[in-house]
Amino acid sequence: MKRILVPTDFSAQAENALRVAAKLANRFDGEVYLLHMLELPLQLVDPVGGTGSQNLPEALFFMKLAKKKFKKLIDKPYLQGIKVHDIVEFHQAFDGIMEVSKEHNCDLIVMGSHGASGLKEVFIGSNTEKVVRNSNIPVLVIKNDHEEFDINSFVFATDCNLEHKHTLNKAIQFANKINAHLHLVYINTANNFKTTSEATQSLKDFVKGEDLNHHSLNVFNDVTVEKGVLNFAESINAGLIGISTHGRKGLAHFFNGSISEDLVNHANRPVVTFKI
Repeated sequence: MKRILVPTDFSAQAENALRVAAKLANRFDGEVYLLHMLELPLQLVDPVGGTGSQNLPEALFFMKLAKKKFKKLIDKPYLQGIKVHDIVEFHQAFDGIMEVSKEHNCDLIVMGSHGASGLKEVFIGSNTEKVVRNSNIPVLVIKNDHEEFDINSFVFATDCNLEHKHTLNKAIQFANKINAHLHLVYINTANNFKTTSEATQSLKDFVKGEDLNHHSLNVFNDVTVEKGVLNFAESINAGLIGISTHGRKGLAHFFNGSISEDLVNHANRPVVTFKI
């Protein structure tokens, strides 16, 4: 977590994400790349095409306004002592976030969310869903303001598909970095029922060969997978939920097509995603 990208629209939700990113940067001696995307009409930023030159002052106005907001934000006490790179880009938000994360070799994206109001209303609209779905690096979605971000227990939900074992590696690395106890959980439902012994064996096979220190293997029964993840996390008062995403299929296809995006929408806890 040396290079943390935080896209912002200067909303309260985006600032919640920035506070968490600042705590992580402080803890791991990292840097924050604070990104604001100006999604302006092309003619405002392309003076070559027709009337663009007449509108260039308007584009510059929005750029200066963003820089002014950056200055106010970067002066916040919680960012003192942290190297913050302020970046303003004229670009479509999703494309810009992906490009900047690659350009600066970021290893984590932290984004804000309105929480239970739904992922469709995460700041900058559906762009957060696109980032979660397609990012090759972990995406940490923050719902609330966190005075502290010391995660002691980290729930990672899995279907024990051995083809997706690389996401377990990512979850283990993340848990080790934040020094959290990793709770692997298999959610048992009526539609895909396994006996406790069968599900436990699947978990053991899934973690075989991994270097796991502080961890537990759990089988939890519920009516749906997403409710099971939320209820299990609630039952142990987990500080963080981890899930895997399919790039092309999106949030509606966690675990090979079973969990809806409601899991991210309805979790009051922070959620970190790892691309399959």
